[in-house]
Amino acid sequence: MTLIPGSQLGLTTLNSAISSLPPPDSRDCILEPLSLPESPGGITTLEGSPSVPCIFCEERFPVAEQDKLLKHMIIEHKIVIADVKLVADFRRYVLYWKKRFTEQPITDFCSLIRTNCKAPFEEQDNYFLLCDVLPEDRVLREELQKQRLKEILEQQQHERYDTSFRGVCMFCSEEFTGNRSVLLNHMAREHAFNIGLPDNIVHCSEFLQTLQKKLDNLQCLYCEKFFRDKNTLKDHMRKKQHRRINAKNREYDRFYVINYLELGKSWEEVQLEDDRELLDHQEDDWSDWEEHPVCAVCLFCEKQADTTEKLHVHMEDAHEFDLLKIKSDLGLHFYQQVKLVNFIRREVHQCRCYGCHLKFTSKAELRNHMEKTKHISMLPERTTWDQPQYYFPTYENDTLLCALSDSEGDLNAEGLKEDDIPVISEDVPNLQALKQGSVLNQLLQGDGSKSQRKL
Repeated sequence: MTLIPGSQLGLTTLNSAISSLPPPDSRDCILEPLSLPESPGGITTLEGSPSVPCIFCEERFPVAEQDKLLKHMIIEHKIVIADVKLVADFRRYVLYWKKRFTEQPITDFCSLIRTNCKAPFEEQDNYFLLCDVLPEDRVLREELQKQRLKEILEQQQHERYDTSFRGVCMFCSEEFTGNRSVLLNHMAREHAFNIGLPDNIVHCSEFLQTLQKKLDNLQCLYCEKFFRDKNTLKDHMRKKQHRRINAKNREYDRFYVINYLELGKSWEEVQLEDDRELLDHQEDDWSDWEEHPVCAVCLFCEKQADTTEKLHVHMEDAHEFDLLKIKSDLGLHFYQQVKLVNFIRREVHQCRCYGCHLKFTSKAELRNHMEKTKHISMLPERTTWDQPQYYFPTYENDTLLCALSDSEGDLNAEGLKEDDIPVISEDVPNLQALKQGSVLNQLLQGDGSKSQRKL
């Protein structure tokens, strides 16, 4: 047991709580410094009675009224629990110490706080402080935090794959079913209301109900002002760009997984530490950096390879398609290879054979047809695929495009390609001529457009 004089008490919250103890005739007042949030995030009660017992007596209080239990323990039993807001599961915490105090005296665990130490002895009072300075208490808090994080991640995982979600848009009343991401993405895309990535949110249904309740009460979600009618509220949120939530409002913390990651740290503190870590490691040695495999995908099937060399071998062996030989025979430079790859990707995606133009119901049927008829190697005329529209990738993450290269023989003495796309300097003397010769105008002409529109 450690004796701590009241004048030297370093915990401001506890000092405030003790100094505000009411006289015997006014013990019904609330001790503000020890008040907890109305709905503590992440707390999961044990099976059985939804109440929390006093550590020393049989008095019980509902889980939602923990502040009354704290007041009871201070007034009746002279015990103060420090940093209650950092206890992940208050009920389990109390049950643990209730059992431990039956096994050993309280003086083996708690520090003694003496108040009014300068006053006469009969006016002094002693309180017991239970805090994480005690190693056992610290371990208990950390274990409760880990357990809560595990439960939150399990809940988040369930919501990520849940297809029974049903919700209504708060702005247009359109109903959505299936996965929660459908509704959240709709509100972000159609109404510019973004509460974050679905995978960062937990207890999503309760979160949306909380927001909807505020709107039903004609309250702005950001500045939280009240308005006289719904139209005034909508105009306010639109004009003031208040179609968002206030990140400073701690009421929303329990709906974001980041607030459960570390004991006693909010999302702001976690992000601040991440930023500091980036700054601290700016001068780190990157000599041991290892590249990730390219994972290029075959043009005709789902086969992946960690190098383009392996992929070329696969396409030649499995599909009798030799891209390197085609490049050499046709003398293709880089951009022509890009257009050829994008052309083949698009035809295969549309389940259409580029050798005979037949369409099929699946890629498997198309592949069987092209392999049997040897149409895989029957490329159409160059004018079919050497079109400006195939500059644009069919698949945005097509790694094969990044691995294409020019042959050294394709370059002239000045290091330029003879028939490559011209490089225009920023100082263009004839801007109108450049506009008329742009790729987009070529696309319009290639589609048979008769319009005379210019860029």
